[in-house]
Amino acid sequence: MDVSYIILGILILIAFYMVYSYNRLITMRNMVGKSYSNIDTLLQKRFDLVPNLVSTVKGYMKHERELLESVTRARSDWMNASTIQENAGADNIATEALKSIFAVAENYPDLKANKNFLLLQEELVGIENKIAYARQRYNRTVLDLNNAIQQFPTNMMAQFFKFQTREFFEVESDQIREVPQVKMYDEEY
Repeated sequence: MDVSYIILGILILIAFYMVYSYNRLITMRNMVGKSYSNIDTLLQKRFDLVPNLVSTVKGYMKHERELLESVTRARSDWMNASTIQENAGADNIATEALKSIFAVAENYPDLKANKNFLLLQEELVGIENKIAYARQRYNRTVLDLNNAIQQFPTNMMAQFFKFQTREFFEVESDQIREVPQVKMYDEEY
C-alpha cells in the first residue's frame, strides 16, 4: 500500500511538472509575440513620420533625391515585410537613410532652423531610442524561449507540442547598431 502511494505521488508530480512546463512555454511564446508587436508598433510610428519628413526636407534638398527615395523605399519594404528578417532589413535601411538625411541637413541652414524639421528630428530620436529598447527586450524574450525549448527536460515538452525556436531581430552592421544622435540646433552653445 505504501508503494502505491509513492507511485501515485510521483505520477502526480510528473503531471504537475508537465502542466507547469507547458504553461511556461506558452507564456514565453506569448511574450515573444508581444515584444515583436511592440517593435512593429514603434516602426509603424517611425514610418508614419517618413512622409512628413520627406515633404519637409524635399524643398531644401533638391539635389538629394536619391536619399529621399531610399527613405520612402524603406517604408514601402517595411509595409510589405512578412518575416522578421525582412522587417529587420527594412528597419536597417530606414535607420541608415534617416541618419543620412540628418547628416545632409547640416548643409542646409534654413532646413536646420525649420520648426517642423526640428520637431520631426526630436520625435524620430525618441522613437529610435524606444525601438532600440524594444529590440533588446524582444531578443531577450526570444533567448528565454529558445533556451527553454532546447534545455532538458523542457525540451521534451517543447518537442511533443511542436514549439519552435524564434529568430532574433538582428541589426546588420555596427553603424546601424548605434542609436542616431541628432543635435538640436535651437539650443545655445
